[in-house]
Amino acid sequence: MNRLHLTPNFRGWTAIVLHRPHAAADAVLRQLERLGIAAHRVWSELGPEDAGADVVFFDADMGYDDQFPWPAGQAPMPLIALLGSEAPGRVQWALTQGADAHLLKPIGSGGVFSSLVIAERSYHARERLTREVEDLKGRLARRPQVARAMVMLMMSEQIDETAAFRRLREIAMASRRTIEDAAETLIENRNHPDVSRHRA
Repeated sequence: MNRLHLTPNFRGWTAIVLHRPHAAADAVLRQLERLGIAAHRVWSELGPEDAGADVVFFDADMGYDDQFPWPAGQAPMPLIALLGSEAPGRVQWALTQGADAHLLKPIGSGGVFSSLVIAERSYHARERLTREVEDLKGRLARRPQVARAMVMLMMSEQIDETAAFRRLREIAMASRRTIEDAAETLIENRNHPDVSRHRA
């Protein structure tokens, strides 16, 4: 079933409203309570124990870098900025913190639900992209091993580059590993044949 057709349910979530005492914070807390989300207000800084929350709403108007116990842009949960000012500097600061969605002040009786939906989707999309980038970086760093394994196959089996890559891919598929892992194993076995026979 396509998740886009499912109605999001945030009941059971925990939320932190990082905001000075203000009507905007009270309005967010009321909406969170109606959604079945356990929430409380904190000011002026989050502690390490707050990293377990499911979502954080933060005051982008009065915020500053040291409020968060993690590096800017590396929050372990979705962040929603509460903005009363559209000053470019404040908007940019909220983005630098990694805001996944925002709510404009003054905050009335609605808006929190839609901001939660957007923030959750944005956060998980960003997480997936980060994992993909890290995976690509790791594979790129191992390209020299792949090239070395291909040269070994070309020399031992008297084949060209295209055939060597095809052969390496076959080895990887047969062992249900990545091409990079297969290349490293091939190199290790050629460098330590006695060890590889003992392991077999």
